[in-house]
Amino acid sequence: MRGPHNIWRLIRTGATFERTGAMGAALDAMNAPPRVRLAARIMGWPFAWLGYRGDPALPPVTRAITALGPAYIKFGQILSTRPDVVGAEMAGQLRMLQDRLPPFPQATARALVASELAAPVETLFTEFSEPVAAASIAQVHYARRARDGAEVAVKVLRPGIEAAFRRDIDAFHFAAGLIERLSPSSRRLRPRDVIGHFESVVLGELDFRLEAASASAFAENTREDAGFDVPRPDWGLSSRRVLTSDWMHGVPMGDVPAIRAAGHDTRALAERMIQLFLSHALRDGFFHADMHQGNLRVSPNGDIAAFDFGIMGEIDEYTRRIYAEILMGFIQRDYDRVARVHFEAGYVPRDRDVAAFSRALRAVGEPIFGADASRISMANLLAYLFEVTERFGMQTRTELILLQRTMVVVEGVARTLDPQINMWKAAGPVVERYIRDSLGPRAALRDGLRAVQTLGRYGPLLPELIERGLDAATRPPPPPPRWTPALRARDWLIGGVLVAAGTVMGTMLG
Repeated sequence: MRGPHNIWRLIRTGATFERTGAMGAALDAMNAPPRVRLAARIMGWPFAWLGYRGDPALPPVTRAITALGPAYIKFGQILSTRPDVVGAEMAGQLRMLQDRLPPFPQATARALVASELAAPVETLFTEFSEPVAAASIAQVHYARRARDGAEVAVKVLRPGIEAAFRRDIDAFHFAAGLIERLSPSSRRLRPRDVIGHFESVVLGELDFRLEAASASAFAENTREDAGFDVPRPDWGLSSRRVLTSDWMHGVPMGDVPAIRAAGHDTRALAERMIQLFLSHALRDGFFHADMHQGNLRVSPNGDIAAFDFGIMGEIDEYTRRIYAEILMGFIQRDYDRVARVHFEAGYVPRDRDVAAFSRALRAVGEPIFGADASRISMANLLAYLFEVTERFGMQTRTELILLQRTMVVVEGVARTLDPQINMWKAAGPVVERYIRDSLGPRAALRDGLRAVQTLGRYGPLLPELIERGLDAATRPPPPPPRWTPALRARDWLIGGVLVAAGTVMGTMLG
């Protein structure tokens, strides 16, 4: 219930931000107007002693969010994908948020698994370890499946986490509404929509059946991708609060010395990371949107293994084609082409100057191409591109922001493997292949066949639709309503109310 009882949660939040020194940085990042700043200070400064202390070793904002608990950590991670809301610098800080939390007891996990899967753990698994990883929403156990002895990972939802998240989300909704009432200018950032987006993402992560579906679809899309592996879910041993999937052996992607010691080519791995991500985004329009080092391993055979599919990104086919043409235009340094694509797609209003926009794009691209390989960054290019397009009136496109944020993370992982990687050289073949397959004659024929198939599905309805249209076009207009005593009385009543209202208003104004 989004009522005044949430004020206490907001006071505790403000107090924690004040105590950790994060309040000023957070307000500055969002360009908070004076009224919102005043309200935040009122809810923070007098009550700073009530705030959580947090870890002094962390930066202020990260320290405050981590101290406030799982929902705030997850909210911070989601906001890291929205530099349009919190600014690029704050988004970068929020990307550093870690949600490693103390595990809950193994006995609690076993009881929850038995309840969810309607069978004792001993009959489902021959082995069920202590937690091997624990995060804000769930923890993972290593296990062996009883029916075939296969190694599996069993992900178990934290007890009570759903109710805790709903309480905090309720407070976030209350705060968003309060901000919009205090500062109408803040509505351009759509606070309520931001909270709604966060709620939909988190509620999806709290239902492991949805994560299993994402993992299954992602595995199906990437089954032919050489050097890439995805754990498949075991639907029979999964439920809303339990997810069982293949166990992935390998070296954590963050342990570069161990990767080299295992004999893997880090330069080839870095290039493959970039190409795989772009293939998933462009070819499939369905990509892993949380590909940080903690969710990646290098298998003994050199494959890249990805897991944890709670956050996935989707891009429709039309947007993928536009995105690919923009990338290709930059790769070929054809800024006029990039400008035309933006105007043709309607991203930039047609009343703007195409030539001026092309020059602004050149100012974005040329410094990047003039840099050495270690400084060429596709993620920076996209960030600068969004700045320019916003200046020329382009509306925020959430799906592209998520893509750009993921590109930043993937690029960061690739650079830890090979600091000298040339992003354009790695990306070029993938983008060129996609454009050849999606924009050539073969693609035009495929699009035509889809249109014919769509018309074919509606074929049986076409005669009826045509007949209805012709009937509506040839039917004479209905006669005006007859003047009846009931209509006369209604009109007199409405007129009387309007006259009375006008009299009252005139008296007040006079």
